Amino acid sequence: MTGRSVSHTSFVIERRLMPPPKVVFQAWSNPDAKRRWSACHALADYSLDFRVGGGETSRVEMPDGTAYLVQAYFLDIVESERILYAYNMQLGETRLSASLVTVLFGPNGAGTRMLFTEQVAFLDSYQDREERLRGTESGLDRLEQELHGAFIPE
Repeated sequence: MTGRSVSHTSFVIERRLMPPPKVVFQAWSNPDAKRRWSACHALADYSLDFRVGGGETSRVEMPDGTAYLVQAYFLDIVESERILYAYNMQLGETRLSASLVTVLFGPNGAGTRMLFTEQVAFLDSYQDREERLRGTESGLDRLEQELHGAFIPE
């Protein structure tokens, strides 16, 4: 036995946002906006190729020099309606998790009902569901701040 393990879980977060779906979608698809709201730490490296088959990479260097890396791959994109992507997360050489995420954008009056669903496989007991949920909620809080502040749609 190698001591390896996989723990599966999922969660759904719903947000009702003031801007219309087109504007909320742009906050996900615009590289400058996404960089501003998506990371909880200062990014050492960031790239976004927002298209089916494209990807997103975020790298943070921790104080001890270890790199925290997130790599995403876009599987499906429907303008102003849906984003489907897979991503993995690692700390140094240790892979922490792999996830499938679906983000849906629908009307909510003049605003948007955004539904974020993540299905995650935690690897070798490195993280837990509550930590990921808190991190995701924090990111979506920053998205709301972005939508009410600096982001200007094209």
